[in-house]
Amino acid sequence: MIIDSHTHIFPSKMRDDRDRYIGRDPLFARIYANPKSKIADCEDLITKMDEEGIDRSVVMNANWSSLDIVQETNDYILDSVARYPERLVAFCSIPPTSETEKVAELERCVRGNARGIGEMRPEFQGFVTGDEPALDSMVELAMRHNLMLCVHASEPVGHDYPGKYTFTPDKIYKMIIRYPDLTILLAHWGGGMPFYALMPEVKKSMKNTYVDTSASPYLYTPDIYQHVIDLIGADKILFGSDYPLMPPSKVLNQIHPLDLDAGGKELILHGNAERLF
Repeated sequence: MIIDSHTHIFPSKMRDDRDRYIGRDPLFARIYANPKSKIADCEDLITKMDEEGIDRSVVMNANWSSLDIVQETNDYILDSVARYPERLVAFCSIPPTSETEKVAELERCVRGNARGIGEMRPEFQGFVTGDEPALDSMVELAMRHNLMLCVHASEPVGHDYPGKYTFTPDKIYKMIIRYPDLTILLAHWGGGMPFYALMPEVKKSMKNTYVDTSASPYLYTPDIYQHVIDLIGADKILFGSDYPLMPPSKVLNQIHPLDLDAGGKELILHGNAERLF
C-alpha cells in the first residue's frame, strides 16, 4: 500500500486557458504563468497512480485569492473524489475574504466529504506574524469535523523558487501554539520545522503536527529522512510527491533505498496517512 499525501489536480481548462487565470489570480500567475509549469487534471493523476503503483492520493487545492476560483476548484476536486472514492481523498481551499465566506465554503466542502483544508498559504489569509486570529472560526469548524489543515511551509534560507513564500518556522511555531489541538500537516518538511524539535518546548508543542515529503528532491538530500525520524519519529512523516510538480516515483526513489526499518517505511508510505485520513 502506498498513499501519496500531497498532490494537486485542477480543471483542465486552467491548463488550456492559462492566460485567463493569470489575469484573475496572483498565486496562479506566480506559479503557473510559465507554460512549462505542469497542471494535471483528475484523469492525469489516476493514470500516473496506475503507472507507478500508488493506491490512494490526497488531492489538494491551492490558496486562490478570489472566491469564484476557490469554489470552481473545490467543486472539481469534490467531483473527482466522488468519481474515484476508493482512490482519492479531498482537501479543499478557503477564500481569503470574510469570516462568513470562509466558514460557508468550508461547511459546503464538508458536505462534499472533504477530509482536510489545504494546501493553505497562511500569508494569503492575513498571517503576518503567525498568531493572528484570522483563522479562529475556520479552525473551530475544522476541529468539529475532524479536518486536517495542510500548510505550505517555506525555508528561511537556501535557493529561491516560485512557491517559496514567507511562512517559515518562526511563524509556523506561533500558529501551532495558537491551535494546539488542530491536526496540522506541514508541507515540504515544514520548511525545516522538525530541526527545532531539539528544543523541548517546540517538540512538546508539535504533538498534533506532521510533515510531508512533497518536493523533497528539490529541497534536501535523502539524509533528511533519517534526521527527521531521529528528531520527531517516523510516525510524524507522510509520503507526498507534490504531483504534478514531480512524479511520485521521484520521491519514492529516495525512500526505497534508505536503510530504515520496515515499520518506519510502512508508516511513511501509508500507515500514518491511513490513521489520519
